Amino acid sequence: MRFERRPKPSTLMIFLSPVISLVLTAGVAMVIFASAGLEPLGALVTFLTAPLADLYGVGELLIKAAPLVLIGIGLAIGFRAGIWNVGAEGQLTAGVIFGGYVALHFGPDGGLSVLPAMVVSGAIGGMIWAAIPAFLRVRFNASEILTSLMLNYVAGLWLTWLIFGPWRDPAGFNFPQSEPLAPAALFPILVEGTRMNASIILALIAVVTGWIFMKRSFIGFQLKVTGLSAGAARYAGFSVTRAVWIGMLVSGAVAGMAGVGEIAGPLAQIFPNASPGYGYAAIIVAYLGRLNPLGILLSGLLMALLYLAGDLAQMSLGMPSSITGLLQSTLLFFLLTADVLVHHRIRFKTSGRKGVTA
Repeated sequence: MRFERRPKPSTLMIFLSPVISLVLTAGVAMVIFASAGLEPLGALVTFLTAPLADLYGVGELLIKAAPLVLIGIGLAIGFRAGIWNVGAEGQLTAGVIFGGYVALHFGPDGGLSVLPAMVVSGAIGGMIWAAIPAFLRVRFNASEILTSLMLNYVAGLWLTWLIFGPWRDPAGFNFPQSEPLAPAALFPILVEGTRMNASIILALIAVVTGWIFMKRSFIGFQLKVTGLSAGAARYAGFSVTRAVWIGMLVSGAVAGMAGVGEIAGPLAQIFPNASPGYGYAAIIVAYLGRLNPLGILLSGLLMALLYLAGDLAQMSLGMPSSITGLLQSTLLFFLLTADVLVHHRIRFKTSGRKGVTA
């Protein structure tokens, strides 16, 4: 058995593969619910609708979707150029560190400029962290997959050291947390009675800006050509090195901004685990959205719903909250499998006979 690239993949199947992956993931979820003694379809409906039972739940969905969409847009720009940044989690953490430093430095004496300074500092922190694998790629041809992934752990340990050390709240009863951030360092609440804050606006701006950049800018076209064929890009005079830097720095910047959105939004403090894994989940969001900003917006909402459903599964269904990670990984597995089959056909060869194609 071997895989043979299709001359022209089906356009219809390219767009249907995320839908097929979602249906198969829902089937796996129902099998899990049935094995736990629950009515499969009813449990699935409860799993997906219970988090949105009221306005507060809708607000939680939006604030969880905001960092996923932000990071997903940045990753999609790099993925289109063939730049495989899997270090968004570390870049988000770097944004937390840089933005958190600004918030703690000014404390309660900060004015209206503190929050914008935090967002800019977070973006710079994410860019600096993303610049390390970018430099190693262009200078030594080191795989950005490995270097960006390893830097996730370095950033996490750096933040842990700060929270357990110089940033620990002296009035926090020895818990690993910083002092509460000043009101000027927090995003304003958009809807009273919820935690829905203005960080959502950043995600919407990223969707619009990302669409314009990818679809209407010459740089976006250059990145797309580079992703399709580095040789063709060089022949056309497009710099592959420039594509690496743009792909890494843009994704690092938005990941850093997403980190600021967490500490200046729902957390209102700095914790060692400021992110529940948004940097990794955003990879699924980017691919499920077909690297299209509008698709990423929808897939970000879906992934946020899985996070909320996992939290509520313990109370409403008696299931462990880890079901979120299980379904996320299952969704990614089916999505990657579908993509392979869309772009390749399976050819079986038997001894003495011609190959049979599936």
